[in-house]
Amino acid sequence: MSANSATPTRASRMPKVPFWAQIVAGLVAGVLLGWLARSQDVTWLRTTLEQIGDIFVQLLKLAVAPLVFFAILVSITNLRKVNNAARLAGRTLLWFMITSLIAVAIGLALGLLTNPGAGTGLTPKDGAKPEKAGSWIDFLTGIVPTDVITPFTELNVLQIVFMAAVAGAAALKLGDRAQPILAFSESVLELLQKALWWVIRLAPIGTVGLIGYAIADYGWDLIGKYATFTADVYIGCALVLFGVYPLLLATVAKVNPLQFFRGAWPAIQLAFVSRSSVGTMPVTQKVTERLGVPKEYTSFAVPFGATTKMDGCAAVYPALAAIFIAQIFDVPLGVQDYVLIAFVSVVGSAATAGLTGATVMLTLTLSTLGLPLEGVGLLMAIDPILDMMRTATNVAGQAVVPVIVAARERILDRDAYDSASASPVDEGGTPEPEQKEAVPATV
Repeated sequence: MSANSATPTRASRMPKVPFWAQIVAGLVAGVLLGWLARSQDVTWLRTTLEQIGDIFVQLLKLAVAPLVFFAILVSITNLRKVNNAARLAGRTLLWFMITSLIAVAIGLALGLLTNPGAGTGLTPKDGAKPEKAGSWIDFLTGIVPTDVITPFTELNVLQIVFMAAVAGAAALKLGDRAQPILAFSESVLELLQKALWWVIRLAPIGTVGLIGYAIADYGWDLIGKYATFTADVYIGCALVLFGVYPLLLATVAKVNPLQFFRGAWPAIQLAFVSRSSVGTMPVTQKVTERLGVPKEYTSFAVPFGATTKMDGCAAVYPALAAIFIAQIFDVPLGVQDYVLIAFVSVVGSAATAGLTGATVMLTLTLSTLGLPLEGVGLLMAIDPILDMMRTATNVAGQAVVPVIVAARERILDRDAYDSASASPVDEGGTPEPEQKEAVPATV
């Protein structure tokens, strides 16, 4: 009997590896396996890493269309539970624009100071036009779908957001008569989020594939050609993430910035790995609630931000990329061009749609400036490396703004904010029991 009872006792005392440690282990393993596959020319390992990464991203994308639709629909209808809902929505949009403007200014400043396109050895011949390019006409006309099926099959997130917003507004007008639809939508949303949580648990394995294939396919030599540009993107995003956001939290929201990073850490680290704002959205929403933002407001602000709030992909990156491409193609940029870049970044960020990559936003910026779209091909090879930091910045901004607005509107639970920890959130949105009081030293 003692032998039988000893086994579960020892098992229950086995330390559980924290999720952040699993992610770090995946990063290290990915780098090592990628280096091995490239240096030793191990074809099967490279293919395996590619497939692992592709499957993980595909699993995230699988839930994107229905998740966005029902999240936006439910979030709009949830505003009826919040006092001054119109004021909250307006303030949220305003702060989205303010932080985007600051981010694009940082990107432009870095580009003008460092000249990222100089000395790379790249020429216009190295570029290639993308298969799909964004333009203002396509952007504006593409908001309204031609039917209700195509946006879901072709994963046109902007059109899905439009349909969800219309459905949500109609449900608000119908009032109690729309309650059965709302109950169904909330149930579907919970089902989708539960399924997505299972995918999120696979993030450490997905990290091995994504990072490993990036190293195996691109190698350090290619990264060296883009050293200045890569450094600019990471530095620019870091300035926004660890400079602008803490400053706004301290001065505008009047809260402790370190507490924000403790509470938001699970979402930021997952965004870095998954490279998908929409895929990270359930975690972002949970950590924002844990930071004391009311659930009714969070359920609106976070889904809205996951599809429109992109300080990394739609502000820092296109500003630097435009300067980089202009220098490669020897096209001079004037003050009016920099103003246009800022305008596109603030107004057109919805074009990125929260998916991995920022090609649509970049082509929209280049076409507005009249720069050659072949320049996009110069950046496609390095894009996965850049997208990790860009998406982490995006997701942090999607949590920062609700905290700022909630604090200014006096609806922030400051006790909850001050007690937020960096422990992982489970499906119910609460810290795991064994991690509740512990804060990882990496924070």
